[in-house]
Amino acid sequence: MTIKNKVVVITGASSGIGESTAKLLAIKGAKVVLAARREEKLKEIVHDIQNAGGNAVYHVMDVTNLDENHKLIEFTKENYGKIDVIFLNAGIMPNSPLSALKVDEWNQMIDINLKGVLNGLAAVLPTFIGQKSGHVITTSSVAGIKAYPGGAVYRATKWAVKDLMEVLRMESAQEGTNIRTATIYPAAINTELLDTITDKDSLEGMTALYKKHGISPERIANIVAFAIDQPEDVNINEFTVGSTNQPW
Repeated sequence: MTIKNKVVVITGASSGIGESTAKLLAIKGAKVVLAARREEKLKEIVHDIQNAGGNAVYHVMDVTNLDENHKLIEFTKENYGKIDVIFLNAGIMPNSPLSALKVDEWNQMIDINLKGVLNGLAAVLPTFIGQKSGHVITTSSVAGIKAYPGGAVYRATKWAVKDLMEVLRMESAQEGTNIRTATIYPAAINTELLDTITDKDSLEGMTALYKKHGISPERIANIVAFAIDQPEDVNINEFTVGSTNQPW
């Protein structure tokens, strides 16, 4: 398998999709670098991975800080000597109608969901371009391919990630840098995303939706592993994933 011995960096790795992906890739033989803000959670996950025979380290960082993204790449190279894949997964979803004017939450989503991806790219692309190989994977959302009331800014950030990744794929092909891309559009996945919603009506609606249709983050981890495990000359660019019973 092409996953074995690959060095994979995962942001937003302290819970949910990031945690599940780190554990699965480690089982499959990858060397995993977990990155997030919550050190205790990261330490616990790395401990679990190592106890299961996997190879993992963690690095505390904030994706909204460009310098900390550069330090994450440096940390990875210091520990493993290279980097093959970066999974830009950190995100928040404090949905609300635009009329609620939760401007601070709008800015938080832009900073984490969009600028966090841009910062990760700015940090890793020099390495990928220099070695003429690499794989960038991002977590977008079904909200990144369809418009729904109640979460315009969240959706705007996820649409932006969709376009950003598509252009990265095209430019890499034109420039001959062999950088693979994969954008994942999850529907309702049972993670901590709902914990960020402060608008009462939005929280009630999303909670009911997730209770009915939510599936495990391990399902997304399987998709990440599948994308990485393809031959180097194969790029599967997009995955839309959700419950069989959810009409997203």
